[in-house]
Amino acid sequence: MAAMSLDDKLVVAISSRALFDFEEENRVFESGDADGYMRLQLQRLDVPAAPGIAFSLVKKLLAFNDASAQRVEVVVLSRNDPVSGMRVFRSAKANDIQLQRGVFTQGRSPFGYLRPLKATLFLSANEDDVRGALAAGFPAARVLTESVLAHDNYPNEVRIAFDGDAVLFSDEAEQVFQARGLEAFQEHELSKATQPLPGGPFKPLLAALHRLQNAGNARMRIRTALVTARSAPAHERAIRTLMDWKIDVDEAMFLGGLPKGEFLREFEPDFFFDDQTRHVAHAALHVPAGHVAAGIANVLN
Repeated sequence: MAAMSLDDKLVVAISSRALFDFEEENRVFESGDADGYMRLQLQRLDVPAAPGIAFSLVKKLLAFNDASAQRVEVVVLSRNDPVSGMRVFRSAKANDIQLQRGVFTQGRSPFGYLRPLKATLFLSANEDDVRGALAAGFPAARVLTESVLAHDNYPNEVRIAFDGDAVLFSDEAEQVFQARGLEAFQEHELSKATQPLPGGPFKPLLAALHRLQNAGNARMRIRTALVTARSAPAHERAIRTLMDWKIDVDEAMFLGGLPKGEFLREFEPDFFFDDQTRHVAHAALHVPAGHVAAGIANVLN
């Protein structure tokens, strides 16, 4: 048998709590009763778990696979025990999620396995695992399990929204803002408007989505949005940076500090990524959201 490879695929590594609603079971685990948690999962082995916060994103991305090409791979990467892993696989089958691979570490941090998986994205409800993944150079976000679920108004469109600074872009400009305030930030960005920003932790994911879109699929498409607190004149550098990368976003919202949640509710993303906890918490009232613990804002917190 020829060796399998995940090369040239968009690989989503995801924890079981990000993919499915295991919050009731997790409360048993968090109480310190690991054996009780395993017993509960075993008792519910034939009860499919309900969709979790990142379920819609995963299911739609997998719809880019067809008979001609397998472009997306989803792998469960979980602190669960192998017994609980059986329920994850059964829940995936019951929910029509094509899931072939999983790594279950029974309490140990699993993010080290991202490298052999060549993961494009890591989604987990565990903040320590997400921080470790980001430090290792992988796009990663802590899924807010209290988020609302994605709507189903766009079944043939993967909708993903990104913050700019410290997510798609480096936090170079954010550092100026934190140190010297809004006026200095605006002046800094205006003076460097033609100089592209360095890439942030989620640039590789945006690039991978761009490749996936261009690979072609008659049934599915990707719609992306940049949703940022930037306003004019600092908008120009963001746009020019994307032009320099030769990556398009479908929508750009320069909100000048307005709350993002209501705008995101109109866009209806399958997932939204932001580095600032207050923005993510507000967004989670309206859409599935994840916290990217990167950049100066998370050093200060």
